[in-house]
Amino acid sequence: MKSLIATLAVLALNPAQAAPIAMEDQSQLKVPAMQAAPQFTPPAEDQLPDNAFGKMVREGHALFVDTRRLMPEAVGNGLNCSNCHLDQGRLAFSAPLWGAYPMYPAYRKKNDKVNTFAERIQGCFQFSMNGTPPAADSPQMTALSVYAYWLSTQAPIGVETPGRGYPEVPQPKGGYDFARGQQVYREHCAICHGDQGEGQQVAGEYVMPPLWGKDSYNWGAGMHRINTAASFIKYNMPLGRPGSLTDQQAWDVAAWVNRHERPQDPRLVEGSVEKTRVKFHANDGVNLYGQTVDGVVIGQGM
Repeated sequence: MKSLIATLAVLALNPAQAAPIAMEDQSQLKVPAMQAAPQFTPPAEDQLPDNAFGKMVREGHALFVDTRRLMPEAVGNGLNCSNCHLDQGRLAFSAPLWGAYPMYPAYRKKNDKVNTFAERIQGCFQFSMNGTPPAADSPQMTALSVYAYWLSTQAPIGVETPGRGYPEVPQPKGGYDFARGQQVYREHCAICHGDQGEGQQVAGEYVMPPLWGKDSYNWGAGMHRINTAASFIKYNMPLGRPGSLTDQQAWDVAAWVNRHERPQDPRLVEGSVEKTRVKFHANDGVNLYGQTVDGVVIGQGM
């Protein structure tokens, strides 16, 4: 973890040194042993051909891990693609690209249409990155898509590959508790993400992502669902110690994180949180958007 932070800090302090970005090994980020079923293995960097295709894969990789700096016109917060898709989009149980690319085109209930992979990435920019999606035929989108394609080389098409997505963590019988979640956050999360979820910056660049506030994901992002955040946390956090939290702790801390304000859902209906809740959030997993917590309506945005 120290080497990862050091690498990110160097990039932030001297952006000129950030290209090309080495596809560094993060093999210490392992899934819990009890979940270590056989998974697809993406190709290694040394398998890239020395031609235009290999060059584009490297360009896509750079955009994926350094999105905010390289695509400031498309990113509206402090996040990079690799903040939610760990180990440069390779890590099983962290929504790896090799598990996503072969599943598209696909119908998505979120926008009630069949989405291409490019449209799926555009959704990430709109919600998780709180930004402006690049055009489907833009050089950046092409490079990102090619990188995802390369990682999924020889993966089965249209098959739910083990390790895809974030495995479901059932809601505990007693539900979640904000007070317990705050304590879990203090003990396990604040050291990286800050006491107030503000993340960590070096020379104005985030080296650890903010979890709430103006520079975090917005109210339309999938991670605003407590169940989704609990699954990501359970299988990937704390960094370097995945699986160390119980299901209850994962749900509690996910609820604590997602009770805090963040940028508004860009699909806001007629300026109304309630109308937006009814249309987009009422049946979208377990979430707090439009709910009243401690006398305050959640989801008013930053």
